[in-house]
Parts: sequence; C-alpha cells; structure tokens
Amino acid sequence: AIYDREVYATSGPRIAVRFFAGWDYQPELLERADVVRKAYEGGVPMGGELSGAGRKTPKFVVLAGKDALGANLDRVQIVKGWVDADGATHDKVVDVAWSGERQPGADGRLPPVGNTVDLATATYRNTIGSGELAAVWEDPEFDPQQRALYYARVLEIPTPRWTTFDAVRAGLPLPDNVPPTVQERAW
Repeated sequence: AIYDREVYATSGPRIAVRFFAGWDYQPELLERADVVRKAYEGGVPMGGELSGAGRKTPKFVVLAGKDALGANLDRVQIVKGWVDADGATHDKVVDVAWSGERQPGADGRLPPVGNTVDLATATYRNTIGSGELAAVWEDPEFDPQQRALYYARVLEIPTPRWTTFDAVRAGLPLPDNVPPTVQERAW
C-alpha cells in the first residue's frame, strides 16, 4: 500500500476509506456494484497525482465504511490544502457526506450528529450515524493555476474517551481536564 501511495491512518478503529480523483466521475457511479473498479479506471486513488490540469475541474469519489466492531459514521469530509503566491499555507474542510437528515446551516457548517454516550457506564448506542457513507464531489473553488492537495477524512459518532472508560471501571469521577467523549476518525 505504501508503494502504491494508497495508505490511510485511523485514530484506532478500522474504518474503511476509498478516495479517488478523476475528471469525469458522475453521482450515478455510486449506484454501481463495481464502483471501486470504475473509480480506478476513471482516475487515481488518494496518494496519486491527477495530471491534465486545466482540462476541467476534477471530481472526487469518496467511500467510507464503519469498523464492523465500532461506532457508526457521522460524516465524510474532504480537506483541501494549498500554498498561495505569497507562500502562505491554507486549508479548507468541506463536509461532503453525512448521516441523518441534517443540512448545513447558513454558515455552511453541518450541525453535530448527536451523542448517545452514557457517561455513567462509558457506553454508547449505535442508533445514530450510518454504516456507510459515499459521495461524488467537485471543488467549486477549483483554480487550474493553483496546485492543491485533497484528502478524505471520516468521523465516527461520539464514543467514550479512554479516560472515561478508566474512570468508570475504577469508580472515580471523570477527569475535568479532558472531554469525556471523542470522535474517532480515519484520514
């Protein structure tokens, strides 16, 4: 995977992620049984370099699946990074797929997924979120003269942080210097 430049990281759970860039992906691709094969045929996986800048705006396909033993998925984000003409670095995070009926607000931000964590027992319920999320996304601010990088990030629903598990097992109060929950992720 390292040789093929197709490597992902997670904060712990085994979230499955696929991310591709190409010129001609269409939303209907997500309905195909052979979506992964077609995505490879039509572009490059995350870690690759998409050539032919200036032809048109690239499109991105992202597919995410929850860890079979873990929490449901909250959302998929695409992170764009670039360096401007003055050498300053920039990044932008865009929510491209999410669970539930939420919609981005006027500020473009997606509301939180919710939280099913019971802090007294350090447990959660998988009654929110989704097992799989997918999207085809096109960068509305794409500039063919500006080199940019894109990567996918997938967030789970909130789960108890390890310090919460430890406090409950030991019968101690929750630490007040760290949040009691965490949203594990893959990128």
